[in-house]
Amino acid sequence: MRGEITLPAPIAEFPWRVVIPLTLLVAFGAAVLHSAAGGSMNPYADSHLIRFGVFLFIALVMSYFPEDWAKIIAIPAYVITLVLLVAVELVGQLGGGSQRWLELGFMRLQPSELMKPGIVLIIAAFYHTLPVGMISSWRALLVPIGLIILPVGLVLLQPDLGTSLAIAFGGVVVMFLAGIPQKWFIGGGIAALILAPIAYFFGLQPYQQQRVLTFLDPASDPQGSGYHIIQSKIAIGSGGLAGKGFGEGSQSQLDYLPEPHTDFVFATMAEEWGLIGGLFVLLVFGIVLRWGLLIAREAQTRFSRLLAGGMTATIFFYVAVNLMMVMGLAPVVGIPLPFMSHGGSSMMTNMICVGALMMVERWNRRTS
Repeated sequence: MRGEITLPAPIAEFPWRVVIPLTLLVAFGAAVLHSAAGGSMNPYADSHLIRFGVFLFIALVMSYFPEDWAKIIAIPAYVITLVLLVAVELVGQLGGGSQRWLELGFMRLQPSELMKPGIVLIIAAFYHTLPVGMISSWRALLVPIGLIILPVGLVLLQPDLGTSLAIAFGGVVVMFLAGIPQKWFIGGGIAALILAPIAYFFGLQPYQQQRVLTFLDPASDPQGSGYHIIQSKIAIGSGGLAGKGFGEGSQSQLDYLPEPHTDFVFATMAEEWGLIGGLFVLLVFGIVLRWGLLIAREAQTRFSRLLAGGMTATIFFYVAVNLMMVMGLAPVVGIPLPFMSHGGSSMMTNMICVGALMMVERWNRRTS
């Protein structure tokens, strides 16, 4: 058509739809971290921006992987991550009362974070190889359950309840999207309700049991286990419509709010930026998640559809649990807010998920 402008392929195929909103969110997160550090870029905001730049580059490189490569690396990636989880139990570093990290010299690696996208990849690859007619067979159920139980059990030994739930959630979502009969999910839900009291008394550590009790009644121990939730609610509520102003949050600036730069970064933001800031954060997450769902819907193969759906679900789990946690709607389980909380492991996991979605988007474009 006369007058039509044709952009060069690299520019036209660049994933602007997700890179622009993510960059805005990370920049906003850096501003919040700058405030949480008392008005300094160091030590949180500068490393936050650097990590995003590094992992964005890695995600863009991932987007060029062909589908066959993704299928081939599924099993090796899963096995290597399992070996790393075993290594954590043997030689892992302690931090915050938990043994979750491997000290590699140049970085501190949390292997359980790698398993979140890893479990999605391996189960998507399994269902790709499973004949459609066998989706209602026991094999379609038992193999994925076994793949989930192994890493979940190792992560619970650390102990890390939040990460184990995230791994299980991603795996179960892929099973659901694969078309597993709903009666099995209903049966599993009933079994979970029956086993919940047993798991509470015999499966949870004492501090995890206390978190559940605190969630039900934070005021029962306002200076102890309920302190985090109470201070978080105060910070969010005091922000009002437009907030107290950049760098003016008393809860974070005066150290009333625990972990203002990691798990409770949303409360730090809400106190200074108010409801308007909170709606901006929710809007960006909505854009990113909608992008992921559209990619999954447009996927041309079973493997790519399950991979995209599972990666989107993993990001959603992070967002939903963290926001519910800081508002007192869920127990405190140590789940950071994607792209805003300070932390290399969280940024790595979520950018791997974004890279996988970019990869599927490129497959969709090439196929169509």
